[in-house]
Amino acid sequence: MQLTGQRVVITGAGSGLGRELALRYAREGARLLLADIQDEGLKQTRALVEASGGWALTQRCDVRDFSQLAALAQTCQERLGGVEVLINNAGVASGGFFWDLSLEDWDWQISINLMGVVKGCKAFMPMLTEQRQGRIINIASMAALMQSPGMSNYNVAKAGVVALSESLLAELRPLGIKVSVVCPSFFQTNLLDSFRGPDQQSKQQVAKLLESSPITAAEVADIIYRESQVDQFMILPHEAGKQAWALKQADPQVVYDDMARLASKKMGLPLAE
Repeated sequence: MQLTGQRVVITGAGSGLGRELALRYAREGARLLLADIQDEGLKQTRALVEASGGWALTQRCDVRDFSQLAALAQTCQERLGGVEVLINNAGVASGGFFWDLSLEDWDWQISINLMGVVKGCKAFMPMLTEQRQGRIINIASMAALMQSPGMSNYNVAKAGVVALSESLLAELRPLGIKVSVVCPSFFQTNLLDSFRGPDQQSKQQVAKLLESSPITAAEVADIIYRESQVDQFMILPHEAGKQAWALKQADPQVVYDDMARLASKKMGLPLAE
C-alpha cells in the first residue's frame, strides 16, 4: 500500500466507529495517530490497521485532560510533521429523565462528549492555524438535532458539538481549515459499554435500536470519509435521520409533539393537554 502522506488523528480509536474510521483511512494510505483511554483496544486497532497494510502510531489519551491532548498534538507534530485530518470521536453514552440525573452525571457527560471535543480542537489549533490547511471532523449525534426524551445530558452535550462545529466552520474557513460535524443515528457499536445513568430501561431500549440499525459502523465510517472529502459540513449517515431532520426544519412543532408523546409512553402516563 502506498502511503498518501495524509496525516490523520482519531480519538476514541480503540473500538467502534473510531476503529472503523482508522481502517477506512488506512485503506487510503493515510498515516494514523490513534488515541484512546483503553490501551488494549488501541493495541487491537493498530494490529488491524497493520494487518490491512496500513501504518499507525498509538497513544493513550483521556480527552478530559487537556495536557494529554496537548501531548497528543506534540506527538503528531514531532512524528508526523503536521496533521491533515483531526477526528474528535471519543464519546460515552448515558440516559435517564432530567429529575433522575445527578449533577455528577451531567459533569461526566459534558466533560467527555462536549469539552473533550472543545479541548481536542484547542490542542490542535496552533498546528492547524500555522499550516493554514487541514480538516476537523467532530462526531456528534442525531440526539443533537432531535433531543429524544430520557437523555437530556447526552442531548445537550452533542448539541454543543454541533454549535461548536458551526462556529468553527465560520471562523476557520478564512484560514483554509475545513470543518464537518457528523450526526449518526443508532448503529451497531459498543457505545453502551460506557453507559452511565439511573435509567437502565433506556439502556435496554438503546441496545435494541443499536442491534436493529440498517447500517454498520464500517458503513458509517465510509460515509464520513466520502462526504468530508467533498467538504460536506453536516453529515447525516442514516436516511431516516435525514428525513427526521428535514421534518423538524419544516415543522418543528410536529417533532416536539412526537417527543412529548414518546416521553409519556416511557413514563406510562397519559399525555397532558
